[in-house]
Amino acid sequence: MSVSLTVLYHPPADPAAFDKHYDEVHAPLASKMPDLESYTIVRPGPGPDGSAPQYHLVATLTWPSAEAMQAAMGGPEGTAANEDLANFAQAGVTILVGGVQKVV
Repeated sequence: MSVSLTVLYHPPADPAAFDKHYDEVHAPLASKMPDLESYTIVRPGPGPDGSAPQYHLVATLTWPSAEAMQAAMGGPEGTAANEDLANFAQAGVTILVGGVQKVV
């Protein structure tokens, strides 16, 4: 069963600086993790009622198994991506890990 790691990035003080660092530095680092099946990001917009989104960016990375994810996160590429969080994600992150169930 595939496993995903979803990172919910809290709204940063400087969205433009966050986006620049994420796109130019962090995403390239994270995309180098071994056995990565997919890596998607969403930049949420306002809710249906016009309210501000709770998160600035949502990233979902998927591996073929929990073991593959753990190996990737513990390897040099995963360590580099994790250490880079301090460079741009000062507002904090929430991380969710779970099995992937395809609905459609």
